[in-house]
Amino acid sequence: MTTAVPSPTPQLQSFIDTLPKAELHVHHVGSASARIVAELAERHPGVVPSDPAKLAEFYRFTDFDHFIALYLATVALIRTPEDIRLLTYEVATDMAAQNIRYAELTCTPHTSVRAGVPIEGYVEAIEDARVAAERDHGIVLRWIFDIPGELGENSADQTLRMALDHGPDALIGFGLGGPEVGTSRPKFKPAFDLARAAGLHSVPHAGETTGPQTIWDALESLGAERIGHGTSATQDPALLEYLAQHRIPLEVCPTSNIATRAVASYAEHPLRAMVDAGVLVTINSDDPPMFGTTLNREYGIAAALLDLDAAGVAALAGNAVGASFLPEAGKRELMAAIQARLTEHLAEHGPATPNG
Repeated sequence: MTTAVPSPTPQLQSFIDTLPKAELHVHHVGSASARIVAELAERHPGVVPSDPAKLAEFYRFTDFDHFIALYLATVALIRTPEDIRLLTYEVATDMAAQNIRYAELTCTPHTSVRAGVPIEGYVEAIEDARVAAERDHGIVLRWIFDIPGELGENSADQTLRMALDHGPDALIGFGLGGPEVGTSRPKFKPAFDLARAAGLHSVPHAGETTGPQTIWDALESLGAERIGHGTSATQDPALLEYLAQHRIPLEVCPTSNIATRAVASYAEHPLRAMVDAGVLVTINSDDPPMFGTTLNREYGIAAALLDLDAAGVAALAGNAVGASFLPEAGKRELMAAIQARLTEHLAEHGPATPNG
């Protein structure tokens, strides 16, 4: 099924492309471009094609379960610390090219460790790439260690141990991903309790492919400070009211939801209903190359869906900064950069008009 992609005017898209941004919901391996995946596939021949055209066809998902299967096939290409270092640095390079200044990147170290990469080597590789990317491109990365929920409580315990015993200073959050169906949030409460006690922020996925009860469970059992996706929140007015009242951000990823069939079309996406309910939303790309998107494209789609002008887009970018776990000084600096770019844009183009 095809679905029309909303788009802003070229002028507004140009503003988006040059706007300083933060991203909060983006996956480490899922951010690997075709260029990176092809190089890894050449290093480790197997299921994933190294030819870019065949790779594009490989990433055509039929449903969420199919997406997970192909995602894990890509994960299986990462077999050494050198692979991890390459992927991480190149992902950061691609982000910086979109004027992303700060990103909280979700990593799943448990998967790499199961594949034979020592956790010490894993952490050294991502940290070496992080430091180099900040030096070379000015992008600041922070890590969220994420439980592969489909592997159950044992994976939660192991991910927790990796976080507590080996987590670098740049580790700021503890997450929960993977298929939601059949993976209840409450059973992960012990691991999240310990992670939160150690000072890590709680940022689980919830309500992407299941109903609003999963979001309630993430809030009540896992102490969620942000909700990954939260797509089904609009099905429960009481939940929307709670999210709005308590200023709990949703990490919204429009194209991801279409690609995995969580939402049928952009026209049916609940983004507008979330905003109309007063919920704090942030725009994110999730696994951008796998879904044929970028963060800049997602902002363009959101701008079209919400009828935003340049000031509205800047405010949306500010949502991500405010919902981030940056220290206050870092938030002020990035917010000032967003405002400066908006001021420059308005001086050049005059008063903004919706979608222009």
